[in-house]
Amino acid sequence: MKRFWKLGITIVIVPITLAAQQGVPSPPPNTTVLGSFRDFGGHYGGLLLAAFDSIPARKYDFRPTPVQQTVGYIAQHLEHANYALCAGIGGLRAPIGPKDSISDTIKSAWPKDTLVARLRASLQFCARAFAQVNDAQLTETVALGSSSSDSVTRVRALLFFTTDLAEHYSQVASYMRFMGLVPPSALRRPDH
Repeated sequence: MKRFWKLGITIVIVPITLAAQQGVPSPPPNTTVLGSFRDFGGHYGGLLLAAFDSIPARKYDFRPTPVQQTVGYIAQHLEHANYALCAGIGGLRAPIGPKDSISDTIKSAWPKDTLVARLRASLQFCARAFAQVNDAQLTETVALGSSSSDSVTRVRALLFFTTDLAEHYSQVASYMRFMGLVPPSALRRPDH
């Protein structure tokens, strides 16, 4: 029983601690359905930031095969996807600047520090978006793009957001293994 209690505490504390270390606001303890999505997104967002931080800048053009995305491409894609999804989730306007209209392939070659900072900012935007809604609003329809045909329920947008982070973390973790690096989720924690 004591083991399950420790596991439960770890499941709640580790994502919050990791997110705080990566500059993502720490959420209050989860007591809602929305909180579960927020915690899941915070966990994988924190892992992605730690992964991108630990990959050397010279490896941002790495891809296992020619048809796969580069590390830099994944980073810029996540930034764009986070803004698009979280703007709909929270009913916020995503901050769009002149550099956002540049092609994805050019953005993917930006310096590591730029890509990581922009990804971090997108996750902070998502934290603000999550703070704008509650469980009672999960079945409301939200727009994910400029077209009304891109409308979904808020809970579906939350599913898109969290699964996108998890899928891309898996992708980046695999890339790290190919490069001989250890993904953040496989690092030995100090308490073990």
